[in-house]
Amino acid sequence: MTLAAAGTPGLAGLAAEFLAHIADARRLSPHTVRAYALTLEKFGDFLIGHVGGSVTAAGLAGLSPADLRAFLSARRGEGLANVSMARDVSALRSFFAWARRHHRLEVAAADALKAPKVPRRVPRPVSPADARDLVEIVAGNARLPWLAARDTAVLLLLYGAGLRIGEALALTGAVLPLGETITVTGKRNKTRQVPLLPIVADAITDYLRLCPWPATPGMPLFRGVRGGELDPGSVRAAVRAARPALGLPASATPHALRHSFATHLLARGADLRALQELLGHASLSSTQIYTAVDAAKLLDAYRTAHPRA
Repeated sequence: MTLAAAGTPGLAGLAAEFLAHIADARRLSPHTVRAYALTLEKFGDFLIGHVGGSVTAAGLAGLSPADLRAFLSARRGEGLANVSMARDVSALRSFFAWARRHHRLEVAAADALKAPKVPRRVPRPVSPADARDLVEIVAGNARLPWLAARDTAVLLLLYGAGLRIGEALALTGAVLPLGETITVTGKRNKTRQVPLLPIVADAITDYLRLCPWPATPGMPLFRGVRGGELDPGSVRAAVRAARPALGLPASATPHALRHSFATHLLARGADLRALQELLGHASLSSTQIYTAVDAAKLLDAYRTAHPRA
């Protein structure tokens, strides 16, 4: 049923409700919320010019497939690549589906939205030796011993436990005392148990011994220079500054250490389902991409070494 009853918010009001819903109820990442907010803002600006005024619920319900295609065409004209175009389509689909459920607002044209094909990128891991050397150089570049110990512990959590950088920096003193596993809170507030290798536990212990601030349950485990929460940008900058010494490409980021953790485990016979649990992937398809990494490595070896390649 198409609803355009009095009291139904217009696009701006609906968008604000939707963004609050995906942030609070669905607990999507702040990055996703920001991306969807930008898409809806652009969509609203486009419709104001396209229909000649503010967009009401009735106006949304009356949109045609041609109207939506016109918006996507305008976005393509801004130079958006397929990845960004697919994100716009995903944002609009999610928004219209939410409006149907929560406001009984049917936008039939939304069924015609089609996202462009986006080739799935294969992660680019670093070698075990490069991962080890990268950690050492980042630590060597640190200004103070406790900062060197902190950066070492953070990077080893990414490479040695497969954590996302946000998961590592979200840890608090509540994880202490350290045991054989550590409880990690991942996307959508889901928790998982991750094995803690002795080398990673030792690195965290060294950092805590040198850190000028005590570790307490309600405070971040990893502190910034002034004692506040450590900014992930600082970790990324430290890795970026260390790359030239090893001749590593721009793809060698903190997140690449998590990719390396997964790829190296899989190459050594780890079960794909077990790896899914370790990484905190909601879907096995997210983990299966690492099988493509192994296939790519085999193909590279074939092309390099086989006489008929």
